[in-house]
Amino acid sequence: MAVIRTILWILLVCGLLIFSFYNWRPVEVTIWENLVLETKVPVLVLLAFLMGFVPLLAYHLSVKWALKRRVRSLESSLKTLATSRRTETGADTQSAPAAAVSSTSDSKKPDAPDNTSDSSLNVASSSDGGGGE
Repeated sequence: MAVIRTILWILLVCGLLIFSFYNWRPVEVTIWENLVLETKVPVLVLLAFLMGFVPLLAYHLSVKWALKRRVRSLESSLKTLATSRRTETGADTQSAPAAAVSSTSDSKKPDAPDNTSDSSLNVASSSDGGGGE
């Protein structure tokens, strides 16, 4: 992506140089009634470009900075959470064998009814014609 960006900037600068070479003419710009600025056309083009580019660049950089800051904050909170969980499990090592025994006995018990029986009940209840026809 950086190569494409560099190529685009080089093309932009080359285009501005070619434009400047062919349009190097003085122009008068009236700012107020009695204030007249005499400058060259390429300078006006460059100023117009910068007036549009700089605010958008500043906005882009501020959003990028805020998002990086948010990512760093979330990463640090995740690291803190992982570290606290690791210390909690380290403190519970004495009760871990008892928890392992209870979890193996619990795993033999079915936690939820079979999905096939639930789906047959749903089909049966929907075929009852509850629409009142």
